[in-house]
Order: sequence, then structure tokens, then C-alpha cells
Amino acid sequence: MKVAEKEITAPIAKMIPVELEKHGDVRIDKYFWLRERENPEVIDYLTRENYYNEQMTAHTVPLQEKLFEEMKGRIKEDDSSVPYKLNGYWYITRYEKGKDYPIYSRKKETLDAPEEILFDANEMAKGYDYYRLGGLNVSPDNKLIAFAVDTVSRRKYTIQIKNLETGEILPLKIKTTTGGSTWANDNKTLFYARKDSETLRSDKIYKHRLGTDPKKDELVFFEEDETFHTYVYKSKSDQYLIIGSDSTLTSEYRFLDANNPDGEFQVVQPRIRGVEYSIYHYEDHFYLLTNKDGAHNFKVMKTPVSATGEENWVDIVTHSEDVLLEDIDIFKEYLVVSERSDGLNKIRVSRWDGTDAYFLPFDNETYTAYT
Repeated sequence: MKVAEKEITAPIAKMIPVELEKHGDVRIDKYFWLRERENPEVIDYLTRENYYNEQMTAHTVPLQEKLFEEMKGRIKEDDSSVPYKLNGYWYITRYEKGKDYPIYSRKKETLDAPEEILFDANEMAKGYDYYRLGGLNVSPDNKLIAFAVDTVSRRKYTIQIKNLETGEILPLKIKTTTGGSTWANDNKTLFYARKDSETLRSDKIYKHRLGTDPKKDELVFFEEDETFHTYVYKSKSDQYLIIGSDSTLTSEYRFLDANNPDGEFQVVQPRIRGVEYSIYHYEDHFYLLTNKDGAHNFKVMKTPVSATGEENWVDIVTHSEDVLLEDIDIFKEYLVVSERSDGLNKIRVSRWDGTDAYFLPFDNETYTAYT
């Protein structure tokens, strides 16, 4: 036994019984008080607990460092993502050797164009014990980018906006969000999801207009059911803003013309317990991946944008007892279905005109594939 183990006594948290009741069931939580994150007594107890851990494991520090260096040695430190093109720009995420955080950049039209640094998270993270940058979302005119930062590791992101023409980060700060946001097509209206400060459930969708006080942002949707969470995004076609609400077994969506951010969201199909669906826009229809009609392995249906109720849904890819449909992706000329059978992922590609359909070929018998 080490000397430190003999001299240091493990801290013991005091017990304050609290009676909690849910659905008629009562339980006693003796440590409920430890959830009070700002309570000086809680902070003091955690400080003593951390100190105890540090002292008791001090003899393992050389081993920890050795393991860390060995694991780091197996990682390509100067790695980069596969570039992808969006709205006239190639976007790239890359790492530099010896640095912990990614660098986000883009190049106009061609990969041979000069690199434009959007964010160097290594510089932004200086002075923080924890730093996470996410939610990058470029406006349709390519002039602004929304981003989100978490410096506490509580997944309570603060949304900000950077002017890509001047490099200026606007003074706007929208706190306690999921980090995700989406632009309307007017380049000045931003929709985002806010979290409950206690439960961290994303329960509200707000609309912010550039140049206004975020305290006056309009509440667009409030998910009152505590078993659901909500989020907002734009369809791949860029024609619709979409609000989703999900629970474990049920989903519901709303949509709005992205060119009319001040309009009213319309419900695709009101929630039905046990019915899950997701929506994908193509031309004048929404395509749906759903378990409707007892399709436990899911099926693909479609409905006119002008009549989205379930009574208008028609089968496109029928349900199979042997094949699980996991996702679909919409392209200009193709419908791509990700499915699983015999334990393997398969990607089926079908032309919209019905002239061709095939599975992507793979050489190995075991593989993982996704779109």
C-alpha cells in the first residue's frame, strides 16, 4: 500500500433524504442535494473527492502518460476530412500535428483555390479547460456563418454569428441552445432550438432576426410533452424549414416555406402513439420513412406537399419481414435506400424514372456502409 493510501481518508457525502414521487411510485434519494451544481458544499465535496482520487492514483501517473502517448501514436495527427461541395464552396475539416482541435476551412469552386479559414478551434480554445465548437451553418448567400460553443461540457451551447466577408464575430450571443440552427432563405432569419436549463431537454424552437435583441426572439414552437424533444433543420432541397418532435416510439413534423420565415408552420401528420416517420422533400412530394400500418421494419411512402395527412400516404417501397429500412437519401436523379439484411448494411440506388435500380457492390463479405 502506498503512503498516500494510509494518510488520506476518503470523503463521505452527507445524507439528506428527499422523497421523490413519480407515477405513484415513491423513492428516497439521500444524495439529491448533490445535484445543486452551484452549492458551495457540493463544490467543496467534489473538490475533496477529486483530491482523494489524485492522491490515491498518483503512482499510476507514469503509466497514464505512457498509455496516452502510445494511443496518440496510433492516430494520424495531421488528418483531414474528405472535402464536400456545398453552394459553390468546398468545405474541409483538418487537423495539424501537435494540436488538439480542428481547423475548419473552405475553398471557392475548386480545391485548387486559396484556402479560407473559417475557424481555428485551437486559437479559440485558448484559456478554456474545455472547448467544443459545433453547429456550423453557412447562410444561403455564403456571407454569414452561425456557430455554437460549449465551454463547460454541459452541452448548453451559445450560438454566435461570424461575418465571412469581414471576419468579424457579431456581438450576438444566444445561450442555452442545442447548438444547431438553420437559416431561412432571406439570409437574415435564424431558427434554433433552446434547452430547458434544468432538464436540458430541447423543448422550444425560436426565430431570431439579425440586428435584434435575442431576448425578443419569437417562440415558434413549444414541445409541452416531457417525453419528446424538438429540433429544427432545412430540407436538402432548401425549400422547407422543418421542425421535428421525437420520443422513443412516436414522431411528428411541421414544415414552412423557407422563403417565408414569418409564415405559420404546418403539421405533416399529427402524432399517433407508436407511429414513427421522417420526411424528405423532392419536387412536389414529401417522402416518408415510417413504421405506419405495423411496418416494424419500416417502409417508404410519399404524400403531396399540398395534402400531407396519413390518408394521402402511398407506398413506394413496401414493408419486408426480412429487410430493415434504416434511412433514405434524396438526389436529383436517384432515390437511395439504406437497408439491413442478414446483418449487413446494403445501399440500394434507384433512378426516379424507374429505368435502373441496383445495390452498391462490395468486395468483402463483412462491411459497414452508409450514405
